[in-house]
Amino acid sequence: MSGFVSFVGSGPGDPELLTLRAVSRLRSADAVLFDDLSAGAILNHARPGADLVAVGKRAGRPSPRQDHVSRLLVDYAAGGARVVRLKSGDPGIFGRLEEEIEALRAAGIGWEIVPGVTSASAAAAAAGIPLTRRLEARRVQFVTGHDVTGALPEGLNLAALADAEATTVVFMPRRTFAALAERLLAAGLPGATPALLAENVSHPDQRLTRSTVAALAQALAEGRERGQAAALILYGPLAAP
Repeated sequence: MSGFVSFVGSGPGDPELLTLRAVSRLRSADAVLFDDLSAGAILNHARPGADLVAVGKRAGRPSPRQDHVSRLLVDYAAGGARVVRLKSGDPGIFGRLEEEIEALRAAGIGWEIVPGVTSASAAAAAAGIPLTRRLEARRVQFVTGHDVTGALPEGLNLAALADAEATTVVFMPRRTFAALAERLLAAGLPGATPALLAENVSHPDQRLTRSTVAALAQALAEGRERGQAAALILYGPLAAP
């Protein structure tokens, strides 16, 4: 008899930001396949005796292949296990969720999605700012800072990303933001547009750096902000102090 897979959003890392449903699924799972940013105290909610399998991917580090992760999900569930695939933030935001769902569909295995708090929302909350504001920031947009090779993605809608009246959040931006900023400024975004670098959001060593798009891009290009912490960049009118 086939098992079942729950794709669970773990939020940005603070266990108190888990949803009640996320905790319920962790407590009943036979196996938990977790991302790097979903480790630590969050795993304390897992059922004693459950298999805990690290399958996280981090840029620039050796990581499990995506087909291997999908195969593990299928193998556990095909054996009758209740599986939690624990993804950082929200499973549907830059988490390669669909590839894993397709593997389950092909194997005839049931699944569900348990949404989580995205790091974009958590970063804004930590900085004490909203993501939208009437008349000033009517639109929010999320974009990834790198493609599967680690380079800045091609085909970006620069006109949209250079909209100074939108709140834009760049996920995984550290290595490519300088290049992105150069294109944004050429597309008309003012260099003085407020920007926020948020690192290790919701963790005890959380760090928030207020800057501007131009100044932050220069700092990253010069290596002055080259840490290894998980990071995102939020820019737009609401990122100002």
